[in-house]
Amino acid sequence: MESMVKKYQQRFRKAGDDIERWANLQSRLILQFRNASSIIERLQVLQDSSNYGSLINVGDIRDAVLTKQMESLQSIFLSMEKTLDEFHGVVLSLGKIQRDGKQMMKVGSNQPSLKQLKQRVGVKPSLADCMDGLMLLHEMHHSEYLLKSSLVSALSALVLKFNSSDLSAIQQLLVDQPNIPKEEVQIIFDIIFAEEIS
Repeated sequence: MESMVKKYQQRFRKAGDDIERWANLQSRLILQFRNASSIIERLQVLQDSSNYGSLINVGDIRDAVLTKQMESLQSIFLSMEKTLDEFHGVVLSLGKIQRDGKQMMKVGSNQPSLKQLKQRVGVKPSLADCMDGLMLLHEMHHSEYLLKSSLVSALSALVLKFNSSDLSAIQQLLVDQPNIPKEEVQIIFDIIFAEEIS
């Protein structure tokens, strides 16, 4: 059992790398989101010809400025899609780690009984703790990825139908990461690596 727990801990170290990557992607997506939001808010002002004053007589200034802003916005949306793809890569990696962990239990003739799965040796986690922890990490990040995808779609819809309160609410949801309570993730890692902490 102890050797199995060590194998699980190796998987959790890999999951920890994925979660660190997730945090970096989160910072990037928030920056991209804020940049896109700024342009969306500006578009409302730029579309109104009265905001150009005497500049309105300079060629097609209004159309040129709007075109440039839309090009910038399109570029940001493409970057956000790439960032979402990387989030999806983290989710797939966590899913693979979870499946590999399940597979470890099925390999060989010494498949643990339910009692053995829940058995603890000192402060070491049980095999059930390990399996449940990997499942929770995958589920939380998968749910959050789906939410992020929805928020990016909602942001692009605001280009056509702007609403500042919707924009603020979407941004707050993105920043909060409501499906990934940091304390819960830390508790999972504390349980798995309890003997290293004590």
